Amino acid sequence: MLMTAPRGTRDILSPEVEKWQYLEEKIRKHCRRYAFSEIRTPIIEHTELFQRSVGETTDIVQKEMYTFQDRAGRWLTLRPEATASTARAYLENNLFAQPQPVKLYYIGPMFRYDRPQAGRYRQFYQFGVEVIGTQDPAVDTEVILLAVHLFADLGLRDLEVHLNSIGCPQCRGAYRQELRDYLAGHLEELCPDCRARYEQNPLRVLDCKQERCRQVARKAPEFSSYLCEECREHFQLVQGYLRSMDVKYQLNPNLVRGLDYYTKTVFEIVSRELGAQAAICGGGRYDGLVEECGGQPTPGIGFALGMERLLLALDNAGIKLPGREPLDAFLATIGSEAQAPALKLLYQLRQHNLRVDKDYLGRSLKAQLKYADKKEARFVVILGEGELKRNVVLIRKMATGEQEEVPWEQAVEKILAEMGGVADGK
Repeated sequence: MLMTAPRGTRDILSPEVEKWQYLEEKIRKHCRRYAFSEIRTPIIEHTELFQRSVGETTDIVQKEMYTFQDRAGRWLTLRPEATASTARAYLENNLFAQPQPVKLYYIGPMFRYDRPQAGRYRQFYQFGVEVIGTQDPAVDTEVILLAVHLFADLGLRDLEVHLNSIGCPQCRGAYRQELRDYLAGHLEELCPDCRARYEQNPLRVLDCKQERCRQVARKAPEFSSYLCEECREHFQLVQGYLRSMDVKYQLNPNLVRGLDYYTKTVFEIVSRELGAQAAICGGGRYDGLVEECGGQPTPGIGFALGMERLLLALDNAGIKLPGREPLDAFLATIGSEAQAPALKLLYQLRQHNLRVDKDYLGRSLKAQLKYADKKEARFVVILGEGELKRNVVLIRKMATGEQEEVPWEQAVEKILAEMGGVADGK
């Protein structure tokens, strides 16, 4: 039986993988500009970390986590997201003893048991940033700006920033009761999951994707009327900073995000290129998360985006990312005596940072030229018995078919000159 990848997972091959590499390089460039350092956390974590931080009433914990017992009987989970892992690492590695705030980013695989569809997989890749150690609303703005600038650099234009504040535990209690009173008159209109959420955490109803629940949520009381003075001032400052940076945003009173650790600012960046499931990036403030993980009260904020969804949005917008790189040169060899000199020439060309390859299947010269053409090689360097005797190589320009004999010792210099002087540091 042919072995296949598990449902919801896939292999990423060339030329698609080069697009991923290009995107990752763009991400790292922007993170460096914003003074973020990379963090790499384990793919598996103790299950309790996500139960305590993400929330036991969330869909992620209740329905989507890959959880198992190891041989010692410990419950472990393939990480469904990385903010909780970052908070755990912040504490475990004493990052709180470093100059604050700590600014971190990550790129890596996450795992959720979800229904596979375009841009959504059970093993998916996330890029995210986290700033831990400050409650300055200017940092909320900076985190949003990083995402906005990244998308602009990639060429995405048709985007909207959706913004809301869900307050702090002190001002959330009154709203929760008001929301519960409102939902009590609409229980029959809610899906079964939301009827359960009504009892456990009514704010989750506002995050439901079912249309009938969305209709109920649209008429729900707005959180803005229940914000305490501190939360209201924080939110006003965030909006003011965004306006000062000419970032257009839209207030969305039903935006709560799907995780329990969020406080105050929450936001999403949506793309019209993704249709109904428009969110391309989302995040917010989580001022109680570090404390929930066992630390002292420590504010934080971040966002995450799915790499697959970002690539889908770019493709839908007609933005072409660089794919497979063509070969600079291909070495076509004839006969066993040409193998050692060809390997030496390969090494010399690669020392100048050129992308080169040779034949390893003993194909005919015609077949080698055909292969080089498929690889889009700019030049083919032919080395056979005749060339060895005359101490030369034959250089063929694939675009024109022109050929020129060049002394062996001048081969590298000639190829570099033909390529416009490309050398180290290409």
